[in-house]
Amino acid sequence: MNIRPAQLQDSFALSALLAELGYGATENFIDKRLAQLIADPDECLLVAEHGPSVLGFLFLHFIPQLALAGDFARISYFCIAEGERSKGVGQQLLQYAEQLAQQRGCDRVEVHCNEHRIKANSFYAREGYLESPRYHIKPLS
Repeated sequence: MNIRPAQLQDSFALSALLAELGYGATENFIDKRLAQLIADPDECLLVAEHGPSVLGFLFLHFIPQLALAGDFARISYFCIAEGERSKGVGQQLLQYAEQLAQQRGCDRVEVHCNEHRIKANSFYAREGYLESPRYHIKPLS
């Protein structure tokens, strides 16, 4: 397995994986969004692949902190293909992302995962992530 930064030619595979997460109809804008994210040094979209097959991806953001010396990283999307789950791909991809965060001077990694994603939340708990129960959202549209 190889882990690498996403490339423009990954757009089809990423759309398919996003559909597995419940985010359909990304085909209309994924190319533009992917180009934007690849160009931003504070965004890191990682792809796990085996040969020509994309097994999963993890989207990591690097966020500076005003009141603390270290920055923090946030995982906003993380998906391993249905047939590849529970084979260690997710664990390797997560560990790779955590190493990148440390190299960038981050003092923690956050991930927000909806409570209905029971298996994903169990995965994060096994990987040492602690639950932080306060998270507020205000829709702007």
